Amino acid sequence: MPTPAPSSPPTLRVGVVEDDAASRETLVAMIAAQPDLALALVATGRAEALDLLPHAPMDVLLVDLGLPDGSGLDVIRAARVQWPDCSILVSTIFGDEDHVLRSIEAGAMGYLLKDVDAAELAEEIRNLHAGGSPISPMVARKILARAAASLAPASEPASEPSTLLSAREHEVLRYVSKGFTTEETASAMGVSRTTVLTFVRRIYAKLQVNTRAEAIHAAYKQGLLAD
Repeated sequence: MPTPAPSSPPTLRVGVVEDDAASRETLVAMIAAQPDLALALVATGRAEALDLLPHAPMDVLLVDLGLPDGSGLDVIRAARVQWPDCSILVSTIFGDEDHVLRSIEAGAMGYLLKDVDAAELAEEIRNLHAGGSPISPMVARKILARAAASLAPASEPASEPSTLLSAREHEVLRYVSKGFTTEETASAMGVSRTTVLTFVRRIYAKLQVNTRAEAIHAAYKQGLLAD
């Protein structure tokens, strides 16, 4: 039996939305040079891309974000609706976190800066269509840094008022809750009236209250007078 000829790789239909003429020509030439890639759409701006999308089924769409008549994000959203199976790759100069996250939210599956050479970009197009998520290293670092920050342990919560009150402040609080006057509290504790008033001011500040009644209510609520 004759040996069957090796099958050629499937042709991927690729769209390009790029306003910079030099970049656009480079992308078109790169696609034309690949035996398994075919140009399906070329647009220089948002309006043109939105007009052409319904008539150009694609497997992969390359989109620049900074278009002269609007945002490439609109093109991404429209492509996701028009061609749900199309894989979208952002190719841009914007490497900041805001552009990256907004692109992903809009439906992009890859994000490359415009420092990728033609051969590498062709391979990333294949990778994207195969289920990968190509992303520039600098952009990946920013996303990882954001993820690490979001997963970092929260700072220790502030101590509860019960741990902030000193032993003497607890004692004053108990006398106050029993209806002792300032003079009676001072006598029972063996301190001066001024000292008692100082303790009372500290208790008010720590419990964030302004009156004796509020202090007693807050103390019971927080378990400071549970006994």
